[in-house]
This record gives sequence, structure tokens and C-alpha cells, in this order.
Amino acid sequence: MELVTADDVRAAATRLQGHVVRTPLTAAPEESDLLLKPESLQPTGAFKLRGATNAVALLNPVQREHGVVTHSSGNHGLALAHAAARQGVSCTVVVPEGAPETKVDRIRALGARVVTVPPAERLAAATELRDRELLALVPPFDDPRVIAGQGTVGLEILEQSPEVTTIVVPVGGGGLASGVATAAGTVHPHRVRVVGVEPELAADAAESLREGRLVTWGPELTYRTMADGVRTCLSERTFAHLAVRLDEIVTVTEEEIASAVAALAHGARLVTEPSGALAAAAVLAGKVDTVPGRPGATVAVVSGGNVDPDLFGRLVARTWPAPGPYPGQARS
Repeated sequence: MELVTADDVRAAATRLQGHVVRTPLTAAPEESDLLLKPESLQPTGAFKLRGATNAVALLNPVQREHGVVTHSSGNHGLALAHAAARQGVSCTVVVPEGAPETKVDRIRALGARVVTVPPAERLAAATELRDRELLALVPPFDDPRVIAGQGTVGLEILEQSPEVTTIVVPVGGGGLASGVATAAGTVHPHRVRVVGVEPELAADAAESLREGRLVTWGPELTYRTMADGVRTCLSERTFAHLAVRLDEIVTVTEEEIASAVAALAHGARLVTEPSGALAAAAVLAGKVDTVPGRPGATVAVVSGGNVDPDLFGRLVARTWPAPGPYPGQARS
């Protein structure tokens, strides 16, 4: 399978100018030797706007006329709805049952059509809509245009912190990690390592990379984690990228995710969803080595901030866990 290149990422960066925020590097909680890349500051609250905007920019005239469709638990759907609206393209988003209402409501507010299906059926539903209505399918991560767009996060980090030696990113479907690893590994080979982070309860990528083959976990497993944005599994495409370009992958517990959300709120003044806190959680839990006294050497990507208000309040107030499932989590 042909992999995305650094040239693809650079071309995406040019297309994104004026459409996405060049997010800053900010200080982490006190006594932490790292910086944060808060993609939660994007207009749609997550890094997904980069890949979606790049994909919409590359549509041909016929595709623009018919519109786009995707399947998403929230952030990619919101990003595609935003990018499509800005470029005058109609958008349909297939969301899984149990997706956070705060994300789904914002998708509708941007004028997109929302179709709700069981989690295991969302790809099939999006594909059926593509074929029946001649829509252009823009997957959340299994697309070279999307991967290249997400890779611009890595390019910015390399420019903003010349001394960076470690970039830490969350891993769900693997689009962000694939893009960032492409940028880091092809722009500065052997100098910058990229570490992926998954919840222990949705660690399909860690198992896939350990086994050397793509392993898929079903919703009955991945929906146990509060980190709803990373409940998806790798695709063949993202597995191919990560198998070659990701340096390491680690996992974090639900307790470590919860602590990171609270730490980022209290210590960095950031509103972060559990998925967005994964990278910081790994560093704060001591699972990723840092360089003492050199915070610029380690950058953790805060991938999103579209969090359910009730869950965020519980985590920040440190009243987690509470009885019942997390918002959006299926009962076991």
C-alpha cells in the first residue's frame, strides 16, 4: 500500500492556511517536563478539522455537486460538516448510537444531515448512502487526504519547538498518529520519535503492532472506555503507516485518563475530552520518558475538547467514577 509522504503533508498545510487554527504550544501542569499542542482550540474543538478540510478541498466538481458523507462518533463528523459548509458542499454524517449529544447537536447546527445507526453498522450505512446518493465518502481516518491533513499537526510542532525529540499522540483509528509520524519521520528521520497512546480498554492498535497484523476489537470491548473518540480500530491503511513509522505505543488506564483531564483543567486551563487527554495522561503517568528541565523536548497533542459537560464536571471535581455508564458508553 502506498503511504502518505511528507510532500503530501506539506501540500495539505498550504491548503489549510486560513481555514484552521495554527494552535500554539502551551505549558503543561506545573512540574511537568512537556509542552501541550491544544488542538482543542480549533473552531470545531478537535484536530479532525485539518483532515476534513484537506479532503473537501480536493473534491472534484462532480463530488462537490453531490456532497459528502462520513461515519463518525462526533469529532470528524463535526469537522466535515464545518469544512463542507464553508465550501458550499452538502454533508451527511452517520453516527453510532450512544455518541455524545454535545457533538451530535453541533453537527446538526452546521446544517449536516445526521443518520444514527448501531456502532457496528456505521461504515456499511455510510457506504450505502455513498452508492445510492452518489456522495463522496470521506472516512474519519482511512483516507490519504485525511492522513495528510492530520500530519500538519506534526509539521507545526517541528516548527514551533526546534528542540523537540518526542511527540506523543492519541491513537484511535490511527489517522493522526499516521500523519504526525509521517511528518516527523520523513522531515527529521531518526531525530524525533512519535509515541502513540491508547486506553487499556481499547488497545487494538497496541495488540496489532505487537502481533504484526491488523487486530480488530468489537464495540463490546472498545465501548468500555470513557474515551469515546478512540473507540474505533485501525484500518489496513493506518496499520501500514504505524507499523513502519510509529516508534512506540503505550496504554493508559481509565484512572490515568481521568486524572489527566483534571490536571489539564486545573494546571493548564484546558477543557479536554478524555480522548484528547490520552497523550498527556501517558506522560503524566510516567509512561513516556521526558528530558528533565527541557519541556520543549516533549510535546503531547491534546486532540480535542468536545466533552460531555456532566462527565467533565465529574472528572474535574474528582468525583469520578460515578454510578452508571459514562455518557455515551454502552452498558456491559
